[in-house]
Amino acid sequence: MEIIPVLDIAAGVAVHARAGLRSGYSPVRSVVAPDPPGNPYALLRGFREILGTKLCYVADLDAIEGGAVQRTVLSELAKLDVGSGPLLVDAGTYEISGALEVFSCGADEVVVGLETLRSFADLATIVSEVGTSRVIFSLDLRLGRPVLHSEMQDFGAIPDPIDMAGRAADTGVGTVLVLDIGRVGTGCGVDLGLVEGMRKGLPSTRLLAGGGVLARRDLDRMRSAGCDGALVASAIHRGAITSADVAALASPPQPAQSPTSA
Repeated sequence: MEIIPVLDIAAGVAVHARAGLRSGYSPVRSVVAPDPPGNPYALLRGFREILGTKLCYVADLDAIEGGAVQRTVLSELAKLDVGSGPLLVDAGTYEISGALEVFSCGADEVVVGLETLRSFADLATIVSEVGTSRVIFSLDLRLGRPVLHSEMQDFGAIPDPIDMAGRAADTGVGTVLVLDIGRVGTGCGVDLGLVEGMRKGLPSTRLLAGGGVLARRDLDRMRSAGCDGALVASAIHRGAITSADVAALASPPQPAQSPTSA
């Protein structure tokens, strides 16, 4: 399982996300880049050089909230990332023009979040234009409930998360991310039952999850539940997840040994 550090960026500053309450986010203080707080470039270098991670998930909070894409920041992060690993970028994309803008900034994969998506037909168009492997569908939840854009009419009043993930997979998207915004930064862990249900329903889909990772044991449980990758922020910044954890989790799980008889 791959550990994917998260950069949440608002007005050019990396902020510490907690429970989706974006107005209260403050600059990140992190063991991987302690000075100055909130420097996204220093954090990305720390993720690569100290933790040894490859991927990085970047959330452009300005764009997600309806503002302009932070093109300069994303482009500079992509330049730092050349030769070391891909950027997965959520910039509020919901149509093909937005996806192309994100790619023009140097992203390797574009994240299309349920929070900003207007229809699954739009997701299908993005996938058909840029390819299955370059699109991630983010199943955005808040304490288990799907976060829907006001224009989304594809589902009833109480949509089922697993059905929504299946609908996304039907568009051809190669990766589904289960992200509970209400759990982010809380340390309460991901919903393992939901992850297991996703894995059962989408056996061949790359499955990522994030929101609430506290310590290494949470990551072990996520891998056992079927995750291919885990989004982590707070636990990395506190030093609870180390380079040794990143390396160990990247290795295939070891089979349980049978007890020897006396």
